[in-house]
Amino acid sequence: MSLEPRPTRIIAIANQKGGVGKTTTTINLGSSMAEEGNRVLVVDLDPQANATTGVGVNSRDLEQSIYHVILQQATASEVRLSTDIPNLDFLPSSQALVGAEIELVAAFSREHRLERALMEIIDDYDIVLIDCPPALGLLTVNALVAADEVLVPIQCEYYALEGLGQLVENVDRVKAHLNPDLEVSTIALVMYDARTKLSEQVAGEVRAFFGSKVCRQVIPRSVGLSEASSYGQPINVYDPKSRGAVAYGELAREVLRRPARSGEKMSSDYEISGLGSGPEEV
Repeated sequence: MSLEPRPTRIIAIANQKGGVGKTTTTINLGSSMAEEGNRVLVVDLDPQANATTGVGVNSRDLEQSIYHVILQQATASEVRLSTDIPNLDFLPSSQALVGAEIELVAAFSREHRLERALMEIIDDYDIVLIDCPPALGLLTVNALVAADEVLVPIQCEYYALEGLGQLVENVDRVKAHLNPDLEVSTIALVMYDARTKLSEQVAGEVRAFFGSKVCRQVIPRSVGLSEASSYGQPINVYDPKSRGAVAYGELAREVLRRPARSGEKMSSDYEISGLGSGPEEV
């Protein structure tokens, strides 16, 4: 009996708050999923190009990037690059992408540029991960239109949910007007420090609010994760036996097992008591 091929999962990794481990999660999830035998494409849609640097590529050396794809000056297949990691490709970013927000304002079908570009190569992959910029502009809208689901990394620190309500509101707007299939499917807890009461409190309250959307596996705060990025390597390549590598490996397997749509509706009204109100004792 022949099985129908699985549709490609397109996951936008988004959080409008900066410094939450969004790019680190994109790179390491992608690498860990590839290690599991999945064909993975990472799309770096952030003008800071940190995901591009994180896989060992200097964006200044590139003649073409996702900027040229979005502006329809190149195709995705012309711009995509392979990595040293089997099954992992990526569409690199560059600082030129800063200008795309302005150039897209008057462009025809501006919200669908990434979606249409990916159609050319989508059948080559099982998973597409889009690293979104921390701003909710046209680039992020392009990611949300192209994606089936959204994964939100939340740091286990003060003001953990700052801006999350606005992100969910924007997801709802895109769902209503541009992409009816879009859903916030997954929340990943990152920068977890088991030594502090705060991390435990944040994790508990996030789980209480969002239920089964929150992954069981947490990502520990780890110097190794930062070191790996500075060397242009995912953690499972830089230090495969480290806590960070093990955690991202398990998180990748959990995300792969999760359904894209849980049926749970997320509210955009979040007030987490006791978080962000002051120092917490260890």
